[in-house]
Amino acid sequence: MRWDEIDQQPCSIARTLSVVGDRWTLLILRECFMGVRRFEVFEERLGMSRHRLSDRLQRLVEDGVLRKEPYQDKPLRHEYRLTDKGKDLYPVLLSLVRWGDRWMDQGKGPPVIYRHRGCGKLTTPVLTCSECGEPLGARDVMPLAGPGLRADKQGA
Repeated sequence: MRWDEIDQQPCSIARTLSVVGDRWTLLILRECFMGVRRFEVFEERLGMSRHRLSDRLQRLVEDGVLRKEPYQDKPLRHEYRLTDKGKDLYPVLLSLVRWGDRWMDQGKGPPVIYRHRGCGKLTTPVLTCSECGEPLGARDVMPLAGPGLRADKQGA
C-alpha cells in the first residue's frame, strides 16, 4: 500500500496518520494548542520554510482540523483556528507529551508542565477507561473487531 492511500485502510490509526502523520503537522498542532494562530508566528516559532508551512496548514484546513478566519482586510490576512475536529486531537498530543517526558527528557525533566484549570493542580496526562475511570495500559485492553471493520470486509 502506498502512503497516499493509507486513509483507505480499515484502521483508525492509519486513517489518523493520513491527517497528522507528519512531524511538522504535529508541531503545528502543538503551536495551535499553545495559542498560535498566525502564519508569521508559526513560521517564527517552528523555523520551517514558508512553502512547507503553507502546505501543511492548507492540508489541515482541507481535512477540517483547522479553519481559516480573516483578521485583516487590506491586505487580506487569515489566522488559523482549531475546529472541534482539531480540538479532539488534544488527548493525542498530551499522550505524546507524557511519553516524551518519560523517555526523551534527557534527565532534565519536562520542558512544559500542565496545570488543570478545574482544580488548580499540576497534572500528568493519563488515559483512563470511559466507563470506570481506571487508568488504561496496553495489557488492560482487549481489541475486538468493531462494526467498521466488519462493514469494510462485507464491502470487499
